[in-house]
Amino acid sequence: MSGERILVVDDEASVRGAVSQVLREDGHQISAVASGEEALAIFQKEPYPLVVSDIGLGNMDGLELLKEIKRIHSDTEVVIMTGHASMDNAITAMRAGAYDYLIKPFEDLQLISSAASRALEKIRLRTENRRLMETMKKQNEELERMNQFLREQASRDGLTGLYNHRSFQEALQNEITRSDRHDHPCSLIFMDVDCFKQYNDTHGHMAGDRLLHTLGRILTERLRSSAMVARYGGEEFVMLLPETPKQGALVVAERLRRRIEDHPFPGRETQPGGKITISLGVVTFPEDGSNRGTLMQRSDQALYRAKQDGRNRVCAGQE
Repeated sequence: MSGERILVVDDEASVRGAVSQVLREDGHQISAVASGEEALAIFQKEPYPLVVSDIGLGNMDGLELLKEIKRIHSDTEVVIMTGHASMDNAITAMRAGAYDYLIKPFEDLQLISSAASRALEKIRLRTENRRLMETMKKQNEELERMNQFLREQASRDGLTGLYNHRSFQEALQNEITRSDRHDHPCSLIFMDVDCFKQYNDTHGHMAGDRLLHTLGRILTERLRSSAMVARYGGEEFVMLLPETPKQGALVVAERLRRRIEDHPFPGRETQPGGKITISLGVVTFPEDGSNRGTLMQRSDQALYRAKQDGRNRVCAGQE
């Protein structure tokens, strides 16, 4: 690893010069100072990746400098220089976070290069490891977003963007279980577009698809966050209303009926009464059924009554 910024600290000019020359010849950018105070002042302005410091520096010794450096920039590696008589201080420095130590006088100047190279390689590996971890984190986040998207897509109807039949059945079962546990009601509104085949035959299937898409958007407007709307199949839609008694669900159903009746769908003039309308059946747990199958059967029966009674109306279960 070449070309790194290294701070050399030693109060002996000869040592400072020798260490600086060796490291400069290795291709590094060297700053050399004679005291701990001066080193700290330079380091505070812009931290160095590597500091090579004598341990005996006068007022601020190398151990104090090491602690300050680690406090300011914990990733900086510090190589301590010491004489044989100060080996205990070198061991203390290692325990305080120094990467390595060099014993003066140097038996071989190559030891300086080797210690610096090892320290810089550790820095490089740590940087690469962090970069790799960050990349993996981003990839995992992207993978999770993709999986979430796929899960969402699998739960949605391709035409309307509403939840699909399978997702609705799961949500209904979960809501029945929750409502039973907390002794709360929940309601279903089962809906069917009146005379949809006539509209399709008159305007074509693409126009029919656009109508269903628009209908899905209208059904989700002003919808409270806990409610759920699904395309049950064909021109049938269903709305799940947690913690909603029968009367509240009937109010919602009537509001929906009017909203659809009043909406200016393209081609509505060809439909009976010149309008696009829906019929709705409303049932409530537990009064209309204590399980999913019974509730769906009763909601279908309520919807059938709405159709039989002339369409464009709301009928409740057990009427």
